[in-house]
Amino acid sequence: MSTGTGTGTGEAAGPAGEAPAGRRREQRGWYFYDFACSVYSTSVLTVFLGPYLTSVAKAAADAEGYVHPLGIPVRAGSLFPYSVSASLVLAVLVMPLAGAAADRTGRKKPLLAAAAYTGAAATTGMFFLGGERYLLGAFLLIVANASLAVSMVMYNAYLPQIATPAERDAVSSRGWAFGYTSGALVLVLNLVLYTGHDSFGLSEGDAVRICLASAGVWWGAFTLVPLRRLRDRRVAPDGEGAAGSGWRQLAATLRDMRRHPVTLAFLLAYLVYNDGIQTVISQASVYGSEELGLGQTTLITAVLLVQVLAVAGALGMGRLALVYGAKRTVLVSLAVWTLILAGAFAMPAGTPAFFYVLAAAIGLVLGGSQALSRSLFSHLVPRGKEAEYFSAYEMSDRGLSWLGPLVFGLGYQLTGSYRDAILSLVIFFVLGAVLLARVPVRAGVAAAGNPVPDRI
Repeated sequence: MSTGTGTGTGEAAGPAGEAPAGRRREQRGWYFYDFACSVYSTSVLTVFLGPYLTSVAKAAADAEGYVHPLGIPVRAGSLFPYSVSASLVLAVLVMPLAGAAADRTGRKKPLLAAAAYTGAAATTGMFFLGGERYLLGAFLLIVANASLAVSMVMYNAYLPQIATPAERDAVSSRGWAFGYTSGALVLVLNLVLYTGHDSFGLSEGDAVRICLASAGVWWGAFTLVPLRRLRDRRVAPDGEGAAGSGWRQLAATLRDMRRHPVTLAFLLAYLVYNDGIQTVISQASVYGSEELGLGQTTLITAVLLVQVLAVAGALGMGRLALVYGAKRTVLVSLAVWTLILAGAFAMPAGTPAFFYVLAAAIGLVLGGSQALSRSLFSHLVPRGKEAEYFSAYEMSDRGLSWLGPLVFGLGYQLTGSYRDAILSLVIFFVLGAVLLARVPVRAGVAAAGNPVPDRI
């Protein structure tokens, strides 16, 4: 199958009628974007940047422990979650434009490339984060995190085009498994560099900055694989410029979703529980280092455990979905997430063994809950509207996940306790599970005009 760009609206917009060998080739290329960008999510966002940026902010703080970006007093320990929240607000502004451009031109690959390499460059620039440069760190985090969110709009929108309905649970789960595999591999290298930094003639700060920058290099290098293998397909006639119509397109998408109320109801449920997932992922290392007093080596090995078990978890939950259905499997995972937070709140400080137990539990449900959610949504998308619907999905996945980090940051800002802040996240999983349980997924798939799988 050609890897070139589609040149007309007559080209197939989905996998129907396409040769299985060519479809599998695209799927293998698609997996590699997870392989490329997941290193940022693990090494940068989950492990190193939170504690390191917090230490940089504390070095620049006044006697009361506050820094003053743009003249606003911010407790140094709240800078990282606030920056994550700001990055996702920026993503909200950009993602509708990207989704509209993809649907109007059919050219997802150039947009994927632009977002990916902007994020990779910002991440590589974190090598220069040091001293009291907390503003530089916050800026690079905002750019990299927003770029990742935009790139995932393009990446996720390929799923309905490269996989048949019966394949999507497995293909989506394999993508997550590829991502967790790369995250684990790079974390092993990070652990070697961090723990042995003296033997390499590096300070601890130098080692951390190299780990941060290397994630950007990895992201950029492996993005070449999907850019070579994925094909662009034009699915909508050319119209007015996307930059002028992005927000109108989003409004039209939301109006169109009113004709598909089940799709809208699923998005609402996903918005709520995924906000909790994203906040746990991004704030776990800060909680471990600042509240539980755990060292960086413990945090690295705990996240490495998450990566290793997440591969098995993503694939295992994909198999469970074949037997019990994706919706039921996700609901069980949300119950486990709630228990994880309760355990984290009750965990005594300075107990690495308990932290590893929670890390193992996170690994077993993290990949599967997200992969199966993506697969569920793909069944609810009307054909020919993949990019615009996945733009709305991505706004739920990352772009509207600013509330959790904001609540977490405010919790610490007001109380000075990360333990109090993490307790607030339970509501995201409980409310999300209640909303998801009420979604009639099978009826929604049929209403969207898609084939209904035997198990969903």
